[in-house]
Amino acid sequence: MATKPELLVDAGSLADMERLIAAGANAFILGESRYGMRLSGEFDLALMAEAVKLAHSHQVSVYAAVNNLMDNETVDALPGYIRDLAEAGVDGLVFGDPAVLMVARVEAPNMKLHWNAEMTSTNYATANYWGRRGATRFVLARELNMDQVIDVKTNTTLEVQVQVHGLTNIYHSKRPLVQNYFQHQTKDGETTEVPVHGKREDGLYLVETERPDERFPIYEDAGGTHIMSSDDLCMLENLHELMEVNIDSFRIEGLLKSIEYNETIVKAYRAAIDAYFEDPEGYAFNEEWLDSIVKVQDPSRELSYGFFYKEQVY
Repeated sequence: MATKPELLVDAGSLADMERLIAAGANAFILGESRYGMRLSGEFDLALMAEAVKLAHSHQVSVYAAVNNLMDNETVDALPGYIRDLAEAGVDGLVFGDPAVLMVARVEAPNMKLHWNAEMTSTNYATANYWGRRGATRFVLARELNMDQVIDVKTNTTLEVQVQVHGLTNIYHSKRPLVQNYFQHQTKDGETTEVPVHGKREDGLYLVETERPDERFPIYEDAGGTHIMSSDDLCMLENLHELMEVNIDSFRIEGLLKSIEYNETIVKAYRAAIDAYFEDPEGYAFNEEWLDSIVKVQDPSRELSYGFFYKEQVY
């Protein structure tokens, strides 16, 4: 029988980790903004070591996000950083830049490597290319439909990770576009506080003239400007389709959500996963799982299947 898929989330603090572990999460993506992209919290090396200790005491994994856009200065710092992550006991590295892989081969040769290049991880040939170079997991682009997801899983021996819940990134610039705009609008070129999404759930949105009811959150951090989707992916009702084909990891994106919201989401997905594996043949979806999510969902943000049931994207 297939093993249960991993339920992977992010966390803003050790306290959040404790709550999400209790809710049913069994893996986390953590990191610091110099090396990782779109993080719910800042985990420096000391805090990362504490997070690993907490996670491992509950048989939970911690993956370090080293997937930011790398400049020369950051690349120069990678050997020491990755060596320190290995010493802290992290279970894997999430990366997109080959520089991370090359450094990890030397500094942490036994480290698991999860290749995540956002929108370009779209086919099994690419998965197998990175597998031959040491990657152990392939993080699929959020724009793939179900047939494409299954096709990749069927044609690679790598672990396959898909996002099943939360907002998705639709645009990224390394430049702080909002900060620059507000500076341009002021006479002296200075601003005290730019109201963009950080750890807060309020902030700025983009709104299209043709679709005034849809709001696209603007998230800006040390890695630049990120424009996020106007809806939240929710595959809870159809999660069994992904379990039937043995997808290895289900990712819940907790960015810009409260701990109470993320806790509710994790509990619902944990209930569905456990129910399926208790009796795959007799599995039936429980509407109460979805009801719990609807109760905490922002009514201005639709729950959707994302691209899973669209005829073609790529």
